Amino acid sequence: MRIISLNTNGIRAAARKGVFDWLPEQDADVVCIQETKAQAHQLEDETFHPAGYHCYYVDAVKKGYSGVALYARREPDKVITRMGCDEFDDEGRYVEAWFGKLSVISLYVPSGSSGEHRQASKDRFLDYFLPYLQALKRKRRDYIICGDWNIAHKEIDLKNWKANQKNSGFLPHERAWMDRLFDEVGFIDAFREINQEPDQYTWWSNRGRARENNVGWRIDYQILSPRLKGKARSASIYKEQWFSDHAPLIMDYDLDRLTP
Repeated sequence: MRIISLNTNGIRAAARKGVFDWLPEQDADVVCIQETKAQAHQLEDETFHPAGYHCYYVDAVKKGYSGVALYARREPDKVITRMGCDEFDDEGRYVEAWFGKLSVISLYVPSGSSGEHRQASKDRFLDYFLPYLQALKRKRRDYIICGDWNIAHKEIDLKNWKANQKNSGFLPHERAWMDRLFDEVGFIDAFREINQEPDQYTWWSNRGRARENNVGWRIDYQILSPRLKGKARSASIYKEQWFSDHAPLIMDYDLDRLTP
């Protein structure tokens, strides 16, 4: 099974940069998209409904903001678009598709980089989401949670870690939250199961020559529930073309493909 995750930083902008020409070549079973920055009615063109996929868009109440999407080769048994917390559900941050006993989730964790009020919102999200994940773990389902988590977990996960210890995305309490997710709750960072190398980033600032010099952050993840440990087979960050300030994270799993 191949799953792709990508924060498009505006799906219409990414379309203009060729993401929908690239996508059919990847033969993915599921594509998880974050930060569509569009309302569903603005995405009715066939461009945004690629052939061979069932497409689900979840937009924010606020126009031009946030939003997630999920494309699946096989029609899901069920699609869930709300977590049960209005503050974040109204921002279009979650869509979950069921395929048998497997759920694939496209998730967009709030960013706290634009000010204290947004960091406070991000902290409320983290306070809400860890118990949510603990509840998922207790269910008789397996989960692959793909998306922009807006946290670099360890020093290896961003280039300039020393200079960013007081910045959102690498704050001590955010990193401790990730520690709990992996070490206590038992979820798995699928990429790091495959690749423990440094300089593996998925997001670069538009300032300076960050992308050219690979001064980046690894903030996009595919995170697995405990029973999927060992199922990740390959992981790659696609950087040959640029559709966004994020790069697509492509992962293959030792799971049955989603044939229609």
